[in-house]
Amino acid sequence: MRRVVIAIVVGIVTLPVGAQTRTPPYANKLAPYVSSPTRVVDRMLELANIKPGETLYDLGCGDGRILIAAAEKYKAKAVGIEISPKLVAEATSNIHKEGLDDQARVIQGDLLSTDLSGADVVTMYLATSLNEKLRPRLEKYLRPGTRVISHDYAVPGWKPKHVERTDDRHAHLIYVYEMPPVKN
Repeated sequence: MRRVVIAIVVGIVTLPVGAQTRTPPYANKLAPYVSSPTRVVDRMLELANIKPGETLYDLGCGDGRILIAAAEKYKAKAVGIEISPKLVAEATSNIHKEGLDDQARVIQGDLLSTDLSGADVVTMYLATSLNEKLRPRLEKYLRPGTRVISHDYAVPGWKPKHVERTDDRHAHLIYVYEMPPVKN
């Protein structure tokens, strides 16, 4: 009996690392997925004043609708950051269906650890608390003149250059910031 117990304990202790309890990569789900309505996406991109060839980063890109619109309508390079493998696959498939593989791509990752220094425009639909966590990274890595467009939620500590309220039954707010941001 003693040999059986020792064998079981040794077997548990020597389990491969992958079989032991640990936090999987990208387990830090930062916000629920809620898609932006098409009319809001269109207006966000208009307010961003995107020029052909500029690079847009969509933080929490979901199904890729902002990436596709930016690449199609504005001839932008579009990069989505998404933590959910399911949404990464969906967005990548949607980009491929539109024939935009050379203009848009999705990176599976945590937006709080992503290099944003290549962005000319950043779009996001994240809660205010997450915008607050993200703010130091935006301030550190975004170049002067980079536009930050936030759907419905302000970036605490920044004064928007412009705020627009959509004229819909379910009104939405669009916050427009330009780096370096004016501080409150």
